[in-house]
Amino acid sequence: MIPQLRVWHEKYEPAGLTIVGVHSPEFFWEKAYDRVVEATKRLGVRYPVVQDNDFAIWSRWGVRAWPTALLVDRKGVVRYRHVGEGDYAETEAMIRRLLAEGG
Repeated sequence: MIPQLRVWHEKYEPAGLTIVGVHSPEFFWEKAYDRVVEATKRLGVRYPVVQDNDFAIWSRWGVRAWPTALLVDRKGVVRYRHVGEGDYAETEAMIRRLLAEGG
């Protein structure tokens, strides 16, 4: 998923898309801040990533699996949810639709 997020960030950020990665660690060793910083650099992640070690964000947005992508409109309403890898064309179509709505 990260490679596709990098593409969308580069392609749609100028049009108003904001990607925020949320790192909810699956394993104890993934909790260290330094490891998250190193991984984002190594993976070429240029969008913001927040650490969710206590799963507060995970719980608030009803996430139950890695990875989960949510598209939230400008009013803060979740308009799209996809669990797992794949369906990138469908997700990108929704990104374009939401950007076209403006507002």
